[in-house]
Amino acid sequence: MDLNAIREVVEYLSPEEKQELDKLILEDAPIWVPLQGPQTMAFDSDADIVGYGGAAGGGKTDLACGMSLTGHQRSIIFRREATQLEGIEERFKEIIGNDDKYNSSKRVWRLPECYIKLGGVKDLGSEKRFQGQPYDLRVFDEVTEFLESQVRFLMGWLRSSDPDQRCRVLMTFNPPTTAEGRWVLDYFGPWLDKKHHNPAKPGELRWYTAHPKTGNDMECDGPDEFEIEGELVKPMSRTFIPAKIEDNPYYMDSGYKAILQALPEPLRSQMLKGDFLAGVTDDPFQIIPTKWVELAIVRWHTVQQKADFKLAEMDSIGVDVARGGQDKTILAPRHKKFFAALIEKEGSETPNGPKVVSEIMLIRRDQAVVHIDMIGWGASPYDFLVADRIQTIGINAAVSSFAASVQGDLPFFNLRAELWWRMREALDPVTGDDLCLPPDPELLSELCAPKWEHRKGGIKVEEKKEVIKRLGRSTDKADAVIMGNVDTMKTKNLELLAGGDKQICNGTDWQPEYPE
Repeated sequence: MDLNAIREVVEYLSPEEKQELDKLILEDAPIWVPLQGPQTMAFDSDADIVGYGGAAGGGKTDLACGMSLTGHQRSIIFRREATQLEGIEERFKEIIGNDDKYNSSKRVWRLPECYIKLGGVKDLGSEKRFQGQPYDLRVFDEVTEFLESQVRFLMGWLRSSDPDQRCRVLMTFNPPTTAEGRWVLDYFGPWLDKKHHNPAKPGELRWYTAHPKTGNDMECDGPDEFEIEGELVKPMSRTFIPAKIEDNPYYMDSGYKAILQALPEPLRSQMLKGDFLAGVTDDPFQIIPTKWVELAIVRWHTVQQKADFKLAEMDSIGVDVARGGQDKTILAPRHKKFFAALIEKEGSETPNGPKVVSEIMLIRRDQAVVHIDMIGWGASPYDFLVADRIQTIGINAAVSSFAASVQGDLPFFNLRAELWWRMREALDPVTGDDLCLPPDPELLSELCAPKWEHRKGGIKVEEKKEVIKRLGRSTDKADAVIMGNVDTMKTKNLELLAGGDKQICNGTDWQPEYPE
């Protein structure tokens, strides 16, 4: 019987019968049971990773508490900021009936049946405090507030010493309200993206693993192990289950729905309906509007799907060289207005200048100009390219710029600001170049991450280290595309190094001077 049916029957019982029913129910009742509907579906799901929520009032926090209290030995519940854990603490006290077993200084519940820890990971890097700690349930409450890199890192220690103990991850969330939270739209794409090529039903399981070389998610046919790049991998299953306030009779009885209905748009559609397409707003000082990048991706699909599609002459290749560790060398080939799919190479595949040059020469044609970051790791491949008489522009983003913006005639603080702003101008849907960008979620988020400000010296782009803190990774793909967007013959006052001689590019009559 569902909850509504039980309510109807109870109405016909006498007070004595109700007391007897309460006694029978409470005698062997579990400490918590899920509500009928989406909450039960999520609780009973066989998925290794469960996404749950969408609208407000669907019982996300209750599900997190209930899962950790029933069926798991060691659980950890994360919020982005520790101060946000107070609501979870209070709900645990209500369910358990007291806080006798709670250590508030350590944020730990030590109950006879289970151990539950609460943790905050506010800043990039703070997730490393939990490195190596095994938990068989990891909950990310309001996961859209976390950086994707933080979530993936913390999921690395999902394990238990008990072979009979089930391990799983729960991610609860409402639709993202900032660009930084949009990663969940890709992570749960088959369930959340209405235009997905292979959509999934609520609760349906899909299997994924990370490619051993690129680290990118790849969907698998099923749960069986398989070999890729000489490595045997075991996919993990995911699902997403939407929930709304209508699925929670307690909130429905409280009048909370009326509060949600009174919210202004787009917050109303997000919180009441769980609309993931509503109201992801850009920061007012975001350099490149998200919508402009999305339009460029739509143009890419439109052009690429034409029956007579053929790549135009290759004009440029933007190259961002790996800086070691987990970094990748990114190649961004541009064919007039069309950027082909980005080419990613692990740092281990491009350990030195000659290896980087080899990768460039594998794709270069039509005497395309190579635009490469020549500071640091890019210096060596730049030297080899010049020595091989390949037309190469070494870009030092820190040098001064002598140019100005097309609209407003504003100067630039440095070359980094100029190149980012030129990308903004090229993507402008009214006055831009109708660029076509490949459908790469990481590229989209990186292009939309940096902010700008107006300084005395002109337009200044946010420092890269600050972008990394907020995004959780370097903007390598965006940097490669921005360098690929440089039009050597049109860009005025671009300070660069060519053939070892410092020169100024002053229009179409410029040619690089290479040593004989």
